[in-house]
Amino acid sequence: MELDATDRALLNLLQVDCKRTTKWYALQLGLSTTAVFERIRKLERQGVITDYVAVLDKATIKKDFTVFCHIRLVQHTKENVLRFERQVQQLQEVSECHHVSGDQDYILIINVEDMKAYREFMVNKLTAIDQIGSTRSSFVINTVSKTTALVM
Repeated sequence: MELDATDRALLNLLQVDCKRTTKWYALQLGLSTTAVFERIRKLERQGVITDYVAVLDKATIKKDFTVFCHIRLVQHTKENVLRFERQVQQLQEVSECHHVSGDQDYILIINVEDMKAYREFMVNKLTAIDQIGSTRSSFVINTVSKTTALVM
């Protein structure tokens, strides 16, 4: 899908704050409110905009212990891959799961309260998935840079 300069500018504004009024975006872009409304609807219909979400403060909700968990499967059969993916999607502590190339098969991003909660998650939930051959965990010391925005 080809985006023009106005679409890109609108998407950048929406990524910074999607709770503004259509009128506010129109003023920023020098367009009518109807034109902005139609552009947003078009971007939604075409799948460019997929969701609107609230970004939560992890510390406030006690989920600020972030772990990158590298997973290697026991065997790389279609059934094992699909079964692992179905099971990991059921784990509420996992905020992201990426199938990756290299020595590991998956990288999970896990958010829990602390090391004790991570151990409990590992022992009671993650290791219950039989397709897992091995895990390797890295713990976030400090987040230097983070954004949900994609530069347009």
